[in-house]
Amino acid sequence: MKVHQESFALRTAGKGTYEITHFVRNALRASRLKTGQITAYCRHTSCSLVLMENADPSARRDLENFMDRLVPDDDPHFTHTYEGPDDMPSHIKMALTRSSESIPVLQGRLLLGTWQGLFLWEHRVAPHHRQITITCLGE
Repeated sequence: MKVHQESFALRTAGKGTYEITHFVRNALRASRLKTGQITAYCRHTSCSLVLMENADPSARRDLENFMDRLVPDDDPHFTHTYEGPDDMPSHIKMALTRSSESIPVLQGRLLLGTWQGLFLWEHRVAPHHRQITITCLGE
């Protein structure tokens, strides 16, 4: 069984979803894997990864707006506000979503649905540098 691992950095411009599917495809290509699995892991507690529709951006905006209504910034009940009013809401949004995603590989291709893409979901208002590690495992 082969293992290939690489990391990349992504600079966000603040809240929103940033497609990273191309980074995962590049890692798969470098791994030369034909069958197996890829795991993408985000090494932060205030952003997350999400498989989401990549054809119509309004689907992602609706998801982002829903999550902002569910966990609003500047909630007076939060005590963890050291880094600002979006600090604790960002941690909660990450905990409600995922820090990693796994995607099967078959015949050297990601088994994504027709309209699926992998996105880093930045929950913080300010821009950040994010680190993502991709692990390819298989044959």
